[in-house]
Amino acid sequence: MSAVIKTPEEIEKMRVAGRLAAEVLEMIEPHVVPGVTTDELNTICHDYIVNVQDAIPAPLNYHGFPKSICTSVNHVICHGIPNDKPLKEGDSVNIDVTVIKDGYHGDTSKMFHVGKPNIQGKRLADITQESLYLAIKMVKPGVRLGDIGAAIQKYAESFSYSIVREYCGHGIGAEFHEEPQVMHYGKAGTGEVLKAGMCLTIEPMVNAGKRQCKLLKDNWTVVTKDRSLSAQWEHTLLVTENGVEILTLRSDDTIDRIIEH
Repeated sequence: MSAVIKTPEEIEKMRVAGRLAAEVLEMIEPHVVPGVTTDELNTICHDYIVNVQDAIPAPLNYHGFPKSICTSVNHVICHGIPNDKPLKEGDSVNIDVTVIKDGYHGDTSKMFHVGKPNIQGKRLADITQESLYLAIKMVKPGVRLGDIGAAIQKYAESFSYSIVREYCGHGIGAEFHEEPQVMHYGKAGTGEVLKAGMCLTIEPMVNAGKRQCKLLKDNWTVVTKDRSLSAQWEHTLLVTENGVEILTLRSDDTIDRIIEH
């Protein structure tokens, strides 16, 4: 299996799906406050995707996942299932949203700080976002996925953080998860070569402590084995003829939508 090169028509659908996914994260921001439950956030996002955007929340019933978004709080790395436990001051939470519109997927996630940010949590989130931006700026035809993984790893590890290795970014389009796999660690000069028309996600998961993780009994929630904080950011990207277009750019992003080399 190799990466699917998107047609101009498919790219247009990817742009729409990406924009909708970004809008969900912008919409939910004011609701992420102390005392709210992640289940309440899930309901708000679900209703918005279905009733306002006339779209489909991709996670719902995906391989049996029971909710419409993933909410990963503090030491949860990814795939946290929304529940009825209230968020508290200082929590950090990743909200991961994937929207299907006209058969195409837009996938993105963002770190939110509940109330006054925890200093360690904010720093980890900031460095993780910087590693994503660093990677996005490298994307263009001819670059190898190993180059991108190595750059993310080098940056995160320079702050004594660690990269989660069991979960990765991926190609995306008519399917939620397509080829290629996008690792956030690796060796420069290795891996698949990027080509114009590829759509993929980069979504580094960075731990404040050791990189080892553990899958909980629900078979979804992944946590840090040492219970250290974890952070993640994700964008869906289009490889263009001479650079990259961020399909899930939000108004709070501090990076250009289109980067040309």
